[in-house]
Amino acid sequence: MKRILVLLVVLFSIGFSKDLTELGDEAYYKGDYQKAAELLQKACDGGNALGCYNLGVLYQNGQGVNQNYQKATELYQKACDSEAAVGCSNLGFLYQNGQGVRQDYQKAAQLYQKACDGGITRGCNDLGILYDNGQGVRQNFSTAKQYYGKACDLGLQLGCDNYRMLNEKGY
Repeated sequence: MKRILVLLVVLFSIGFSKDLTELGDEAYYKGDYQKAAELLQKACDGGNALGCYNLGVLYQNGQGVNQNYQKATELYQKACDSEAAVGCSNLGFLYQNGQGVRQDYQKAAQLYQKACDGGITRGCNDLGILYDNGQGVRQNFSTAKQYYGKACDLGLQLGCDNYRMLNEKGY
């Protein structure tokens, strides 16, 4: 009986967190960023990785909350650690640009790799950019083209454009 009660509590909290994330997203798209932040904070506190990711976006952009790259970093890390690959991609962006963290191209490359492996188009494209520019990885146009191609195959037009650009240069 005790096990059933614990299971019900866990299932309820998971469902409740998802509802909060959905409600937070709805508030965001209505332009009520402060309400979105409140709902997403509750979702994140309840263990919802996408709630943490979405709240990180609000902190990164200063929507409904004061802009705070350190807080965005923490939230993206929490999402990334919870297997929300999109959190890894945004965290990689912060490391690539030194926002809220010390700039670290190698760390950015690792995070983009994890995001790309998780099917996140921007992670693939941004990893391609690092290979294209030799930032945090050894410059390799062939590898850059592969990542651009994967981003393109996943539906990101920018990946297609970058792939075409390297193709035209003979890579």
